[in-house]
Amino acid sequence: MTKQKLILFYTLVALTIVTTIFPQAPKRSDVPDKHKWNLADMYPALSDWQADIKTVEARISDFAAYKGKLGENSQNLLNALNSYFGMLKIFYKAGTYAGNLSNEDVRISENQALLQQLSAVGTKFGETASFFEPEILAIPKEKIEKFFKEKPELNTYSMYIDNIQRLRPHTLTEAEEKILASFGLIAGNQNTVYSIFADGEKPNPKITLSDGNEVELSPATFTGVRAVENRDDRSKVFENFFNSYGDFKNTLGANLVGKVKKDWVYAKNRNYKTSLESALNGDNLPPTVYTTLIEQVNKSLPTLHRFLDLKKRMLGVDTLHYYDLYTSLVKKVDLHFTVEQGQQAILDALTPLKSEYLSTVKKSFDNRWIDFIPTEGKRSGAYSSGSAYDVHPYILMNWNDDYESLSTLAHELGHTMHSFYSNSNQPFAKADYATFVAEIASTINETLLNNYMVNKANSDEEKLFLLGSYLDLLRTTIFRQTSFAEFELEIHNRVEQGQPLTGDDLCNIYYDIVKKYYGHDAGHCVVDPYIQYEWSYIPHFMGYTYYVFQYSTSLIYATAFAEKIVNEGNPAVDNFYKILKGGGSKYAVELIKEAGIDPLSSEPFELTMKKMNKVMDQIEDILNK
Repeated sequence: MTKQKLILFYTLVALTIVTTIFPQAPKRSDVPDKHKWNLADMYPALSDWQADIKTVEARISDFAAYKGKLGENSQNLLNALNSYFGMLKIFYKAGTYAGNLSNEDVRISENQALLQQLSAVGTKFGETASFFEPEILAIPKEKIEKFFKEKPELNTYSMYIDNIQRLRPHTLTEAEEKILASFGLIAGNQNTVYSIFADGEKPNPKITLSDGNEVELSPATFTGVRAVENRDDRSKVFENFFNSYGDFKNTLGANLVGKVKKDWVYAKNRNYKTSLESALNGDNLPPTVYTTLIEQVNKSLPTLHRFLDLKKRMLGVDTLHYYDLYTSLVKKVDLHFTVEQGQQAILDALTPLKSEYLSTVKKSFDNRWIDFIPTEGKRSGAYSSGSAYDVHPYILMNWNDDYESLSTLAHELGHTMHSFYSNSNQPFAKADYATFVAEIASTINETLLNNYMVNKANSDEEKLFLLGSYLDLLRTTIFRQTSFAEFELEIHNRVEQGQPLTGDDLCNIYYDIVKKYYGHDAGHCVVDPYIQYEWSYIPHFMGYTYYVFQYSTSLIYATAFAEKIVNEGNPAVDNFYKILKGGGSKYAVELIKEAGIDPLSSEPFELTMKKMNKVMDQIEDILNK
């Protein structure tokens, strides 16, 4: 819990940096209150915020007195936990307020100063509390069990304590921990080197498109031009861009292999059997969750191949190439929604989730949980923050009257509902939910919105646009991300088995996986040879370890839940509420199982592929007209 909440807070701080200033946007003072969030729900005045900060600062010193005393008796442990989580709750609320306030207009230095003040308090808090988890870990299991019997109130913190205690087999002696921690100074070097090279020093190829425009193919530019209409241009873009990475395959390969070896050194020294086991243990996920994903998605490749054949038909080409994949299946349709029209569309779309859910969504609209309008100096993008535990979640939007805004709002509302119900039904120490389940509610909302919009479409063109966009989402999130996951597993396995791994090896492994996924040998999609270098363009391989698979699992489980909700009605909705209300009261896999889907079974994959095939049936019915 603590780590995820702290990550959320510091993310809020960081988000204020990534900002778009809208040159013709209205001033905030010109926006009606109904379209602005109400931060006074947290603090009616800035003086109230300052009072909370002073409260935390005062309690930090008191908390330090528990050092060395946690294992003496159950009362000491309970008092320390109450103190620790009491401070965290105030701190997160203060962080939500400061982050949201600064994001209203990042040009206001006084608001940025609040974040700096909060960061200073957070640093002091973190330093003072550094003894806390190691000391809880040092308490013998038998004594912890005795404490729980003596003080049933400790059950409020059972997940927090279990998350610490279960790491005992992977915790070293104090001296060994210090040695391992010292390597943190160099642990991120490969990612730093990759970022400096790929984003700054790598030469970017320049090409001239058919319209005469010269383009320099940086990573950012590539994403903007990879779907250009002219097919020869697309081919040229892909070939030149990926070959520019291929020129440095050995350097980039040695760098990635160094990162994989680092993963294995840390995992091995912490007594894990594999890097996969080590990476997934944070959320207590069994490695079979990962391997089941790869196995089931491989079994589902015929559905992807059907999609590729449909794309070939809709693009009107004899042979589909990898460079055609980002070209939209259909012509974009302009769909316009005011904020009020968008709110009503979402309420209508989410009716399968019952009145309780809808009334909470409506409350978020009526009680100003959402900041809608892009104004001067406002942070760009969108997010949902549920860290103000005793208040309610908040959503930042930049509404542009289009379908993307509508879909984004539905997505963020899923996070908001998850946070609201978790906070309302769990004590603070058990309210935070794992990353593994974090995207389920948001994706269910998006799926139900897409279903609703397709059913209400005014023309075949609208329907094709909505169905085609949804298909592209399934292709990129399920199949593409799982192919990344398979590549990551294979290269880690080779290092852990002591096999050599060079830049050429990485290229061959990646190329074989992509050809398998996209049906190269069967003629579904030609994967041109330069695609073997694509791995070196994916920054996730350098910055994260076994992370991207969660994009796939979240969409698969959410699609399966949405299908159950549509087909089974209230029983499936009631099961879904077990995730919404469960927060972090149980581990993620257990929560999903209790909600009616076993992540280690084939059911969620079968339901998702059934949905994908149903969408393709609908598209083909329209085309056959």
